[in-house]
Amino acid sequence: VQLVESGGGSVQPGGSLRLSCAASGFTFSTYIMRWYRQAPGKERELVADITGGGGRTNYADSVKGRFTISRDNTKNTVFLQMNSLKPEDTAVYYCAVRLNGRNYWGQGTQVTVSS
Repeated sequence: VQLVESGGGSVQPGGSLRLSCAASGFTFSTYIMRWYRQAPGKERELVADITGGGGRTNYADSVKGRFTISRDNTKNTVFLQMNSLKPEDTAVYYCAVRLNGRNYWGQGTQVTVSS
């Protein structure tokens, strides 16, 4: 299993970023995919998840209405569109999948929101 995130960077408050996570090594379309984030000194938190077919999504209250998770099963990729970014969104963002009772993580991508 391999998960590779990209798309992070630095942006001003109110800006947007789109994260991508390319997956391989498993049957992508049959698994829930998740985005987590971890800010300095804080625990890792679930940001959003999406079912295998993409028909159902869930979001943390802190990002509802600003972030959108989606997936392209033809490209084995999951996305996180982040709009109206706030300084408190600053964190390392990870995509993850749970297979056979074990969580697999990508290496993470840094998102920094600052003026």
